[in-house]
Parts: sequence; structure tokens; C-alpha cells
Amino acid sequence: MPFELALRYSTPLTPISDLDEVLREFLRLVGYLPEGEEGRGSEGPVASSLAYRLVHDCLLRDPARPWYVEELTAVLKTSKPTVYRHINKLKSLDLLEEVGGVADGKGRKGYRLRYGNLARAWDFTEANAQNALRRYRETVNHLQTLIEQRPPVPAPKTEAAPKGETTPRLVVRERRAAR
Repeated sequence: MPFELALRYSTPLTPISDLDEVLREFLRLVGYLPEGEEGRGSEGPVASSLAYRLVHDCLLRDPARPWYVEELTAVLKTSKPTVYRHINKLKSLDLLEEVGGVADGKGRKGYRLRYGNLARAWDFTEANAQNALRRYRETVNHLQTLIEQRPPVPAPKTEAAPKGETTPRLVVRERRAAR
């Protein structure tokens, strides 16, 4: 699963003391919750959305506890595909880890916050983001080198602007293939 994180410039949410407000905004900033108007998502108020309840009511309530998909479908009153869609979003942020379910005798996979702790899980996410940005930097440097090494390309010819217009027009002439 590819690592995916939305990066938006934002001031820290530290002046806000309401857990729900900080959590909603944080989950929006990182791209997990959709942008909505005045705390509303496509399902209504964000606080009652399945995506938010999965994080708030399940994963953060007991961060070290592994949650099985069957449990999440029952608690969230939704289908397995919907639960998996949201789990996969959180996995793409590298906030979740899979926990083997050998102890339950069924071999099911459980999901919990990575390391059972949001701050430690975020350390992992942050390291992946830094790695991705470093790779982008390498690509940008390579692009710049290629740009500097290419032979000069003559600028396209322009015609004078027709009466009444102030901007010259770009002239593109097609070559017709000889028959």
C-alpha cells in the first residue's frame, strides 16, 4: 500500500483544548477526513461520520487494543468493505499496524494504532514523509541537471498583435508530410 499524506501549511492546534475539535481538524489536515463546510462531511456532521468514529470511538479509546474487522462492522454499524476502505486510508498514512490474531484461534488480522500510541505512530508517519520529500528533492535536482544539459531551443516565433489587441500571438505552423 503506498504511503499517502496531505501536506498543508497550518499553525499548530495547541491553543485549542477541545479534543474533538483538534482531532477533526488534524484528520482533515492529513487528508483522512474530507474537507467540509463547518464541520460537515458527506455523511453529515464529521463527528458522526464513520471515518471519524473509527478513529475517535475505537482506535483512540484503547490505542493498544487490536480491533478485528468483524468488531468494527458491529460497533460502527456498517459493512466490511466500508471498514476496510477506512482502514486502508489509515494504513496509507502509516498510522495503523496489523496484529496477528493467533491467540483467538481464528488467525484473523487485527488493526491498532502503530505501537499502541498516537504520538509514536506519528513518528513513523513523519519519517516516511521526510523520506518521500527527500526523494522528491533528488528528482528535482535531477530534473534541473537535465534542463541545464539540454541543447538550447529557439523561442517560438510570434506575430505582431492585430489591431485592438496588445498581446502578440504565438504562431504554430504544422509541417505536412511529403507524399
